[in-house]
Amino acid sequence: MLFTIGIILVVLWLIGLVSSYTLGGFIYVALVIGVILLITGFFRRSHARH
Repeated sequence: MLFTIGIILVVLWLIGLVSSYTLGGFIYVALVIGVILLITGFFRRSHARH
């Protein structure tokens, strides 16, 4: 679930970056939260396999 939310936030950041539509600092907050969620989801998945 966290992995999916992270991917969605990173995709939203990329869309905002490409379209030049700015939302102030929110777009960078979305990027940071998305990356944190992706890393958290990655470690949870790899830890669950062991």
